[in-house]
Amino acid sequence: MKFTNVLALAVTAGLMLTGCDSSGGTRDSIRAVGSSTVYPFAKQVAESFSRSNPDLRSPLIESTGSGAGIALFCQGVGADTPDMANASRRMKVSEFETCQSNGVDAITEIQVGLDGIAFASAQGGIMMSLTPEIVYKALAANPYGKEQTAQTWRDVDPSLPDAPILVYGPPSTSGTRDALKELVLTPGCEGNADMAALKEKDEDAFERTCTEIRSDGKYVDQGEQDNLIVQKIQGNKNAVGIFGYSYLEENEGRVQGLPMNEVDPTYDNIASFKYPGARPLYIYVKQAHLQAIPGLQAYLDQWMKMWDRNGPLAKIGLVALPAGTMEEMAGRIRTQPKLTAAELESDSTLDAERAEAESGNADKAAKPAE
Repeated sequence: MKFTNVLALAVTAGLMLTGCDSSGGTRDSIRAVGSSTVYPFAKQVAESFSRSNPDLRSPLIESTGSGAGIALFCQGVGADTPDMANASRRMKVSEFETCQSNGVDAITEIQVGLDGIAFASAQGGIMMSLTPEIVYKALAANPYGKEQTAQTWRDVDPSLPDAPILVYGPPSTSGTRDALKELVLTPGCEGNADMAALKEKDEDAFERTCTEIRSDGKYVDQGEQDNLIVQKIQGNKNAVGIFGYSYLEENEGRVQGLPMNEVDPTYDNIASFKYPGARPLYIYVKQAHLQAIPGLQAYLDQWMKMWDRNGPLAKIGLVALPAGTMEEMAGRIRTQPKLTAAELESDSTLDAERAEAESGNADKAAKPAE
């Protein structure tokens, strides 16, 4: 590394330690940006942190969406940039590379729990059993490369209600939208023989065909406010909403979850990965800020005190990690290992969690009844 670069980093670190950035700004409170799904959990942790640390300023938690939050996080180091990014999907390699090029070269990745992409309607509203294939056919811009003509759910599958398709869901900047593509739309698309052949021939065309959502008003982007989606489906008995499981639990009695592959979006079904829309939730921490921003390490420690199966976060919809993964993440909070591009490229963590959950299910099945 050139001497000028080393000097620049040293100067930045010195400014950080005094709570200042190169533009003269100051900050003595924690700032986290990102996922609307992680937001209520991060907010609750912040409130508990403030009660336990009355001498420190309350953390500022902003709901910007996963993609926008990571973009802000990766702009650089200094008091004018966030300390943390909350995300309802894993950081992409391209985002990691942007971080690196902007001097954010020491990042810790921590999974804080699980969530599920819930499909829901108003209590007493439309009820149907969905599959990834049904959702794909209903929402794809060009299902299997053909013109989208479905106007009602019955047009998609004769077993479904003869009601107009109207789905309120997350925008393209949301981690929930990314998870929708990965966990539901793509599985619903790639089972088709023509799509499997297209994937081999032209992966970009496959990606477009399998994940591009129709724009004719049948799918309505509701921004990063999942509570607004809840309000919209409450006002229309035929409307379907897509949001994180925590919002389904938070609004129990007002909305109802729709089964996917005949599996209901419940805590236990997400924890066991029986529900197809189960996904991990993440926080990313800028290591350069750990010593510079008062209370940042204590805020991370607060997550550990609240994220287990019987903890406060479970009461508002967070699904606890499998025991082995939770222990690993607690270790990361204590030791702050540096995230690498190779880890993001392998993306094997979710497979390990599924294996652990399935092993736990097998153990329960083998255990004799008491």
